[in-house]
This record gives sequence, C-alpha cells and structure tokens, in this order.
Amino acid sequence: MTREPFDRFAADQSEERRSSVRGGAKAGHEARGRALEADGVPFDRLRSLAARIKQHTLDHLDAYLRAATTSLESRGVTVHFAADAQSACGIVTDILDRRRAIRVVKTKSMVTEEVELAHHLEQRGIECIETDLGEFVVQLARDRPSHIVKPIIHKNRAEIAATFESHGLGPYDDTPEVITRRAREFLRRKYLAADAAITGANFISAESGRLVLVTNEGNSRFCLAATRCHVALVGIEKLVPTDRDVGALLDLLARSATGQRLTVYTEFIAGPRGVGQLDGPDEMHVVFLDNGRTQVLASDCRQILRCIRCGACLNVCPVYRQASGHAYRGVYAGPIGAVLSPLLEEPGRRFLEKADLPRASTLCGACHEVCPVDIPIEELLVRMRDRAKRSGATSGSTPSMGAWALVASQPDAWRAALSAGRLLAVLPGWLGPEPLRAWRDNHALPPWRGGAFRRWLEKRGAAHAR
Repeated sequence: MTREPFDRFAADQSEERRSSVRGGAKAGHEARGRALEADGVPFDRLRSLAARIKQHTLDHLDAYLRAATTSLESRGVTVHFAADAQSACGIVTDILDRRRAIRVVKTKSMVTEEVELAHHLEQRGIECIETDLGEFVVQLARDRPSHIVKPIIHKNRAEIAATFESHGLGPYDDTPEVITRRAREFLRRKYLAADAAITGANFISAESGRLVLVTNEGNSRFCLAATRCHVALVGIEKLVPTDRDVGALLDLLARSATGQRLTVYTEFIAGPRGVGQLDGPDEMHVVFLDNGRTQVLASDCRQILRCIRCGACLNVCPVYRQASGHAYRGVYAGPIGAVLSPLLEEPGRRFLEKADLPRASTLCGACHEVCPVDIPIEELLVRMRDRAKRSGATSGSTPSMGAWALVASQPDAWRAALSAGRLLAVLPGWLGPEPLRAWRDNHALPPWRGGAFRRWLEKRGAAHAR
C-alpha cells in the first residue's frame, strides 16, 4: 500500500518532535482563549469587522494599490512590483548591488521565505542573517520553520543548544538564558556591521503609507536603526484602507497569535530617515509581490487572502498537532497552508505535487472558529479537494477507502449499508467479519437508537409536499 507524501512524513515523525509540536500548539491555543476571555473581547463582532475590512480591500485591491503607491512615494519610499519569486529576488538583488551591500540582516517574514530570498542572496555572495531567534536557529540548523509564528515549535532546548555549539556560539548549555544571551551577542555584531535590512510587513495603510511591523524581540528596531537601506518585501494582500483599520486588525492579531493584548514592539514606519533623525535608513524600498495572488483572487478560494498570519488555525488543528508543519512541504503549514500552498503554485505539475494537502484535514471546522478574519477554511478545503480531483490528482486512497467512497456516493448503496450496519451493530461479539470483531474488541458501542431523525425528516418532507 502506497501513501501520499503527507502521510509518509507524518508517520515518520519521532514521538519527541510530535510531543513538542502538540504541546506548543496546545499552549498557544489556550493562551489565545485566556486573552480573549480576560479582556472580554467581543470576538465574533470584532472578527466580523476585520473580515469586512480585509474582504473590502481585496475586492478593490487595484484602487488600494494605487493609493498605497501614492502615499508611500510621497514619503520618499521607492515602490516596486514583482510578478513572481524570480522577479522579487531580482529587484532586491539589484537594490543591494547598487549600494554594494554584502551584509544584510533580515526580520521574520513569511513572504521572503516563500520566494527563498535568503538562499538567492547567499548564492550571490551576500550574507543574509535571520534576526528572529527562531528563524536564526532554523538558519543555523539548515532546517525549515514549522509554524507561522513559532518557527522552532518542533525543537527543544537541547537541540538548540547543540546547534549553537556546532556553530561555535559557545560550549553546550541548554539554559534558556544562556541560549538567548549568546544569540543576542552574536546578532548585535551583525546589526552594527550590516549594509542593509530586509523586512516584511504585517500591514500597510493605503491612506498614510505607513508600514506596520510587529515583533516581540525588538529585532526589527535593531535592523533598521544602524543600517542605511531598508527593503520591505510585502504581499499585495497586506494592504488595508486606513490607519484606523490597522488598529482593528492589530487588536485581533496579537491575541490570536501569542495571547497578548499587543505585541511588545509595534512599529509604524513612515518612510526613510527624516531631517533631524539620528538613526534609521536613508533609503527605503517597498516591493509588492504577486506570486500567484491575483490568480487566487480570481478563484473561488479568494477568502484565503484575508489571512493575517496569526497561526491560530495551526494551534487548534488536530492534524497539524500530530504531523507538524514540515509535513506540509512548504512555507505555509496547517489548515491555511493546505489551501494556500497549492493555490500559489503555478498551474500544472507543481499544483499536483501539493494536491494532497487539502485532504490532510478532518473538516472539523475548528480552524474557522478561531480565525480572526472569519475565513471559512473548511469550505475552502472541500473546494480544493474538488479542484485536485478535476485536475487529475490521484486520490491516494487505499482499497478500503475507495470502497467507502463508492458506497457513500451512491444513495441506494448507502441506504443498504446503513441497514446492514444496524444488523452488525447488534450481532453478538463472536459473530460478524473478523475486522469488525477486532474493532469491537476495542470499542464500546452505545445502544442502537437510530432511525428517529430519518423518520422525522421523511414526515417533514411529506408535510411540505402537501
């Protein structure tokens, strides 16, 4: 029996890694719940507002891109547009080459990982250092992030200490304070020596041209204080119409991502260094990235572009907790990645390579319940499954699941199976097929009480027909 790539990876996870992911995700979900409950946040009302803001922006994205460009340029920012990953990497490289920049510090940014910018710069001989602690560990270990917010949720402190030791950051010591101190000492030298800084953006206000960055480590401030060139690579969906809209989204982002009222550092960047300012870059570029987003916008899954990258859906997902982010084989993990990753791939072979991801879901709807921008993720997963089938992706199902699909899709066969199920459920334990007896040995079935709903529905249908 062959298994899909997702299944193979999930099955090969060590129990230690599985435990780290499960514990970290559970803790994140519980922190979110406490933050919402303690502050009495009217979550449903606020997320409805956030969803309307994001959807309105997407519905009028062309107008807001023009408005944002005008606002940014009025503040001295140079605006670029990149159609795909190759174009984005080329634009950033050209900017750095013109400044003869060979040392770059970078903040945590999903979109730069999406286009593999750091790898591209390394190939060009440009040192690109991740400054978020989790991303720094991932970079040293030649690993990949496994969570949108917590890149090293899959690692324990012993693994981190061993990574630091192997890269000459000090003898083995897994004390958290020692680990963070060593990272701080190493990174601060890099900040001071850097020629340029690269960031993403959580939001950009089309009204004012302000770029919003949220962090808990202050690394973005260090990146921008000493360097003289700032390049921000931003997905086109990160726009919001006004500064006031930014406030509403920030109110939900921190609580959903880390269980905080507000992140420790929330920066509103209004362009390059102005007259009289001692610190900060004297040159700023914003690169707006498409990379498949306009084709997603034209699809029946456009709501996925509302995502504000809080990671709440990952933390609550039973499949993610069991399999970890690496099973999703891309930058975006969890339920959001199961929809977004295949959509962002170019049509054809690369889509088919990730067509199994939407099936990695129980469709329980927990991801939708916690989403701060009200994305109906479970509905989008079903649409993506249909898209995969229509694209010719193999189902990857076992013979037993193939038989189940056949029965479940034929009304007459389904009714016959239900009738047979009633009989099997009341058979003595020593009767019935061997697989059924083995299953019943480990499960206690409740008394049979079926049929009432079906009878009620039939009567209701007959009454309406009259």
